[in-house]
Amino acid sequence: MKIFSVEQIREADKFTIKHEPISSIDLMERAAWAISTWIRNRNQISNFVIFCGVGNNGGDGLGVARELQRFGHLVKVVIVSHSGSQSNDFKINYKHLKTETEIETKEIEINEIKSIDEIPSLEFEMRGAPIIIDALFGTGINKPIEGLLADTINFINKQKFKIISIDVPSGLFCDKSNGLDDVIVKANHTLTFQFPKLSFMFPENDQYIGEFSVLDIGLSKEYISKTTTLNYIITKEIVKTILKTRNRNTHKGDFGHALIVAGSKGKVGAAVLSSKACIKNGAGLVTVHVPTCGYDIIQTAIPEVMADVDSENDFISDNINLEKCNAIAIGPGIGLEKQTQNVLKLLIQNSLVPIVFDADAINILSEYKTWLSFLPSNCILTPHIKEFERLVGKVSNTEQRLKQQIDFSIKYNVFVVLKGAHTSISTPNGAVYFNSTGNPGMATAGSGDVLTGIITSLLAQRYSPTQACILGVYLHGLAGDFAANKKTEETMIASDIIEHLSDAYNFIRDELEPE
Repeated sequence: MKIFSVEQIREADKFTIKHEPISSIDLMERAAWAISTWIRNRNQISNFVIFCGVGNNGGDGLGVARELQRFGHLVKVVIVSHSGSQSNDFKINYKHLKTETEIETKEIEINEIKSIDEIPSLEFEMRGAPIIIDALFGTGINKPIEGLLADTINFINKQKFKIISIDVPSGLFCDKSNGLDDVIVKANHTLTFQFPKLSFMFPENDQYIGEFSVLDIGLSKEYISKTTTLNYIITKEIVKTILKTRNRNTHKGDFGHALIVAGSKGKVGAAVLSSKACIKNGAGLVTVHVPTCGYDIIQTAIPEVMADVDSENDFISDNINLEKCNAIAIGPGIGLEKQTQNVLKLLIQNSLVPIVFDADAINILSEYKTWLSFLPSNCILTPHIKEFERLVGKVSNTEQRLKQQIDFSIKYNVFVVLKGAHTSISTPNGAVYFNSTGNPGMATAGSGDVLTGIITSLLAQRYSPTQACILGVYLHGLAGDFAANKKTEETMIASDIIEHLSDAYNFIRDELEPE
C-alpha cells in the first residue's frame, strides 16, 4: 500500500472530485459514512461526544454526528470556534446538522465554545460514559497547535473515555516529526482515509495514534495507480504477489544452500536460532559455521543443519569456506574478537553471493567504517536502532533517522532493515517499506537472530534482496503475531516465532485465519 504525502492526498481529492465526478461535500459524506459504519460495527457504547474544529476535519465530524444519530445513538457535538474562518464544507454540514436536529429530532446537542470554560458536561444521563471522537484538525496542520485548540486537546487527553481520531490525531504532523512539547490528541484508535500517513510509522507517535485503520473512501484508483511514491506499507496483498509456489519435480538443491556464520562462547544460542529459522523457512540446505564449543550444541539442537567447525574453541577465526553457498549471513553472537573481525573483512572482499550482516557484524563495521565502501552491492544490514546509531550516529527524532537510513542505503548501494515497531526497509533506489505485522512480545532475546535466518533463507531460495527483505520482515512479524495469540506477548520467546512460521505461510495463502 502506498503512503502519500499530504500534498499528494490533496491532489487525490481534487482528481477524484474532477474526474469521478463528485462534489467535495458528497466526498465528505462518503467519508462520514465510512467512519460511522466502522464505529457502529465495533462499539457497543451508544453515546458519543464529537469535538469539531471549523475546517474540513470538523465537517467530517458533523457528518459522523448525523450518521450516528440516525442509527439511534445519543450524540453531543462540541464545535471549537478557534477561528473566525470556517471551510465551505463545514458550513454546509453544519447547516444540515442544524436542520435535521430542528426538524426530525432533538437528540443531537450542539455546543459552540470560544473558551475552554464553556465545554459542557460529557456525561449522558442514564446512558453511561461516552466515546470521544476527535475531529478538531486533520492533515492541514503545519505548525504546533496553540490557544483554544491546545486547551481543548489537553482537556480531551485528561478524560478517561475512549478516544477515536478522524484521519489523524489532532496536532500530529503527517509528513514530519513533531516537537517534544507539541500538544496532540492521544487516541485509542485512528480512522485514517485511504492511506496511512508517514508519521504513523514513527514509533514515538504510537502514544497518539493507538491502533489505526485505513478506510476506503473511494478516491480515484487511476490517480492512486499512476502517482509514484517512495514510501510503502507492506500488506498481505503485496506479499502474496512475491511468495513463490513450489513445483512437484524439485529437490533440496533447488531451494539453495545458506551459510550462517554465528556464535561464540556463551552465545551459541544465536547460531541455533538463526540456522533453525533458516532451515524452517525453506532453505534446501543450511550450513552453520561455529566455534568448536558450538559443535555439539548445533548437532544436537538442529540435526537438519550441517555444522562447519572453526579451529578456535571460543570464537570464529578461520577464513570461511564459501563454496557452493547461495547466500550468507554473518553476525549473530559472533563477538568482537580481532580474529573474528578479520574473518568479516575477508568475507566482504571474497563473497560473490548476497550477504546479510547482523548484530556483531554491524558492530564491527561501526568500528571500521572504511570497510563500508567495499560492501558487496545489494547486501542487507539488519540493525536495531542502537546498532544503527553506532553505524551512522545519533539523531533527535525518527524523521531524521529515516533520512539517515535512506541516505546510507543510496550511498553504499545496500538494503537496511531497521528493526523495531513498523520495521523499515530502505533500498538502494531510495524507496522505503514499512512492516505492518508484529507485536511488543517480539522484543525478546533472539528475535533478531530469527529474522536473520528467515531473510537468508529467502535469499538462498533466489528471492531478490528486495523480495527477501519485504517477505522476510512480514513473515517474521506475522509468525510473531500468531505466537503472541497462542502464548501471550509476555510469555512468547524467539523459538515460538520459528514454530509459527507455518501459520504465517498458511495465512498469506488464505488457508488460515487469525484467531
